[in-house]
Amino acid sequence: MTVQLLFGTSVAFGFIAWAVVANLYIWPQLRTRSRIDALRPLLVLHAFRFIGLSFLVPGVVSPDLPIAFAREAAYGDIVAAILALATLATLRSGVGIALAWAFNLWGSFDLLNAFYEANAAGLSPGQLGAAYFIPTAIVPLLLITHGLMFRVLLHAAEPARKFSLLQPRSRAFKPMT
Repeated sequence: MTVQLLFGTSVAFGFIAWAVVANLYIWPQLRTRSRIDALRPLLVLHAFRFIGLSFLVPGVVSPDLPIAFAREAAYGDIVAAILALATLATLRSGVGIALAWAFNLWGSFDLLNAFYEANAAGLSPGQLGAAYFIPTAIVPLLLITHGLMFRVLLHAAEPARKFSLLQPRSRAFKPMT
């Protein structure tokens, strides 16, 4: 197996594993909560995005890690962490919900852009050094929780429903009258 295939497999398994965790443990806890109470633990998780600064630490990553990728990924993550904390601080106000949308859009774009930029720069997984765990284990969790936040934000006004993230809702047959 090539290094790129091993890396891609690790990322894919990260998404699969976190999707299972989200479906079995995270979403069942969030779906019955109010919008604010559902967003709070997701935002706390994203406050740890300062970990992305490790892309700028010599010795953690290879010296030949493309600096343009490293800066963009690191600073994008710290902005996301700051937005997550600001959202937490203002969550009970109208500003907090607006910030939740801003954070969720920024944070999602930042993570997807990092994948794009890494690919465009021809980044080799070995260049990530000890930071290899970020795109393989942490980023899948963060992207899945962004999806959960979008769901909470979009469906906050609807009554709580019981359904799985991975299984479609069953639809009852309704005869036409």
